[in-house]
Amino acid sequence: MNITKILPGQPLTDTQKNGLQLVSLLGGGKRDVVLAIDVTESVGLNDQGRIRLRQIVEDSLKPGDSVYIVPFAQDLVFDEVISLENPLGTPIYFSNKNIENIDKVLAKIPFNYDPNRYGTDIQRAELTVYQAIAQINQNRLSKNQPIKPQSVVWITDAPLLTKPGITSQIWIETPANSPFRIAESTESQERQNWIQSLHLKERSLIIKNQDNKDYKLSVIDINSTVQEFCTPAPGNQETCLVNPYLIKQLWLPSFILLLILVSGIWSIFRFARLQKKWEVRIKLEDDGEDEEKICRLANHKKIAIGEDDSSCIHSIDFRGGDIKAYLERKGEKLYLVPKEDAKIELNNKKITSRTLISSSNFTLNCPDKRQRDHEISIKIKK
Repeated sequence: MNITKILPGQPLTDTQKNGLQLVSLLGGGKRDVVLAIDVTESVGLNDQGRIRLRQIVEDSLKPGDSVYIVPFAQDLVFDEVISLENPLGTPIYFSNKNIENIDKVLAKIPFNYDPNRYGTDIQRAELTVYQAIAQINQNRLSKNQPIKPQSVVWITDAPLLTKPGITSQIWIETPANSPFRIAESTESQERQNWIQSLHLKERSLIIKNQDNKDYKLSVIDINSTVQEFCTPAPGNQETCLVNPYLIKQLWLPSFILLLILVSGIWSIFRFARLQKKWEVRIKLEDDGEDEEKICRLANHKKIAIGEDDSSCIHSIDFRGGDIKAYLERKGEKLYLVPKEDAKIELNNKKITSRTLISSSNFTLNCPDKRQRDHEISIKIKK
């Protein structure tokens, strides 16, 4: 796959920003963490600086983070060939929070200054780092991979996020021939565009170096973002990057979420139905007179047919006594459960075993020893 150097793109909508944040969360919260360390003598990490760096590595890094160690002075200092695929070099994959991984990161950190490096061109370092981390997420977009939130930890005595056209009064070490001394230069404008495009959030801590001079440990946090480019296309259409990417990344999680939501609503509805008591209207003909009784039947409860039963909330009494059967509710279903050797009919059909009642209107008949009918009409309202 051919990779193109990325430039700041078009503003994203709030919906796109929220969608990109969701993509990064679904990616497991993995991050890109850049440790950008000024290796000139003016910084010269002392014990406090080393402690702070160890704190970041030991306490702040999380499993799944990709860690980039970026020393810089007049330019970034790499011990490998960089490319658009790996614009900050090969990251250290922090797979687990264990001694092995911690030592792997600490081993690459330059805890001592480099006597051969001088004249920190801080704006050049900012442009290179910010363009590079934007490139890393844009590469993920082109490969349809989840993007990540990113953080840059700057350790330097040079001022960060200054206006274009850095003067000697602001920072004396910027090389005299640096294009970043000119506010209108292409490099200065490109750096400013990246600062505005990435919406950087800075937190800083002042530390004393070994010569009792101040330098800063600054953390720049960057939300999960990519650059949008929309181009007019034939047929009164346009082709863009972000929305198709979000659709590819989020359709399956959205579908799963929809299934969970529908399942949750169905479960609530079913739970409510199961908690609702059925109205059971019982009409019993006795000596030519009709007697009606209304019972409330809850889930997993029974109505005894014949006489009272302490295990049942209701009973249907009629001549002859003895319990003939039970009307038993199980969820959304009603069963007729006859007693052994009992004579009972459901809709004129003799029942000898547990039987599902499929109708909400039915009749029961309990003939006595003289074969006289004792008919019960029952209507269920759920």
